[in-house]
Amino acid sequence: MSSPTASAPSATSGRLADEAARRRTFAVISHPDAGKSTLTEALALHAKVISEAGAIHGKAGRKSTVSDWMEMEKARGISVSSTALQFEYGDCVINLVDTPGHSDFSEDTYRVLTAVDAAVMLIDAAKGLEPQTLKLFQVARDRGIPVITVINKWDRPGQAPLELLDEIVDRIGLTPTPLFLPVGIAGDFRGLLRRGEEGAATEYIHFTRTAGGATIAPEEHYTPEQAAEREGDAWTNAAEESELLSAAGQDHDQELFLAGHTSPVIYASAMLNFGVRQILETLVELAPPPRSRKDVNGNERETTAPFSAVIFKVQAGMDTAHRDRLAFMRIVSGEFERGMVVTHAQTGRPFATKYALTVFGRERTTVDTAYPGDVVGLVNATALAPGHTLFVDKKVEFPPIPSFAPEHFATLRAKTADKYKQFRKAMDQLDSEGVVQVLRNDARGDASPVLAAVGPMQFEVVTARMQSEFNVETQLDFLPFQLARRTDAESAEELSRQRGVEVFTRTDGAILALFSDKWRLQYIVKEMPKLTLELLVAGTE
Repeated sequence: MSSPTASAPSATSGRLADEAARRRTFAVISHPDAGKSTLTEALALHAKVISEAGAIHGKAGRKSTVSDWMEMEKARGISVSSTALQFEYGDCVINLVDTPGHSDFSEDTYRVLTAVDAAVMLIDAAKGLEPQTLKLFQVARDRGIPVITVINKWDRPGQAPLELLDEIVDRIGLTPTPLFLPVGIAGDFRGLLRRGEEGAATEYIHFTRTAGGATIAPEEHYTPEQAAEREGDAWTNAAEESELLSAAGQDHDQELFLAGHTSPVIYASAMLNFGVRQILETLVELAPPPRSRKDVNGNERETTAPFSAVIFKVQAGMDTAHRDRLAFMRIVSGEFERGMVVTHAQTGRPFATKYALTVFGRERTTVDTAYPGDVVGLVNATALAPGHTLFVDKKVEFPPIPSFAPEHFATLRAKTADKYKQFRKAMDQLDSEGVVQVLRNDARGDASPVLAAVGPMQFEVVTARMQSEFNVETQLDFLPFQLARRTDAESAEELSRQRGVEVFTRTDGAILALFSDKWRLQYIVKEMPKLTLELLVAGTE
């Protein structure tokens, strides 16, 4: 008989595997105003994390949702920051990683997509696939993340169900496989038809509105025969559409979904809480649990290996009473215990995890233990930055998170010279958080670094935080550059001599050439084809 000591590792490994299998970690990707924050809140409501939805729709006088905390978010009714919500649903533990909704902050969403195992692609029923959704879907596809599609706002006038599905096929080459179809046209949302094998209708789920959509919508369940009698043509049309989809091969196949070829589809109204329970059940049933991850050497790190985690987001100023700095880590392997001392792979230094939290909006809860797939916030993590690795036991390091291609550029300087020291400190902090990319060269010096951003609102966040957190008034001046390419030291020398081009070094060591416009870039590529000019992540040709 084996000794207890000998059997302990396998028992631990089995427990870790069981805990990992319970996890579902996902993010919602969408275009602004598709209803992402509302859906986040509706999911929290159904999981009984909150008792009443807090969003009042219509931007004027809009009450901020539970996931929005920054003053700019409240004022504009947008999501700028990322937060994480964990809750149990059935036998599973759900980690919903909230993301910025505004396109100017899509780089932050990209970082979140490095930390999740699945994505919910949220589509406005009236507008269909929009630019930001397309951009983020491409990132999800590149990362091999399976996508569940939710067509939202079915309570409002919109396109026909099959038209929206055809658009998904035509524009992104993803085959939609609805699990539920709406009964009632867009704007007359009565309920959902549950599709079974070969498109056969198996059930009708009828929803009843509640006052302002503030509470869970009651459901009534009917057989197909009862539904036909109750809803008439609306049910018949939905049933016929289901059969047409099946004839076209648009039935769910789990292997094809996990491989990224198909996407289960659910029609919903997050504002009315219609279809939200079905979204949660689909995530639990179909979304993959945490899997192994490749390290920088290409070796697979199994979930049952000793503790390791990736930092994907750093945020300061979340608690106005304390100027703390919170680093969000996604646990890749092993068990996390609060207070354990881990090693920071980038510096080789120990890091104590005494203050470990889950954070959603302004709500903070201490975390004592966590498992693969979970998201934990580490307080006062001054040395940590997005893409960094933490581990115990033998060293492991995961690949860094690439930066998005910036499209907007500006110089920033302190308005008064006596604030230069605070300015430098603030700039270093915002740079390490990834709020913007910071570019430098010898000609411009450190007094007025060049900021590079995906969208101009990132600059507003920088100047606002400079003022509120560091008491530094700044002057922002936009630069006449429109796009960037990665280059090398050899090519940089020649590029620096070209009109309409300026070369910088980013904090991570990457050498970037900025161009005044695409025509200038095209001219240089044509005239000097041997120069290194590489497209950055999500860059335009």
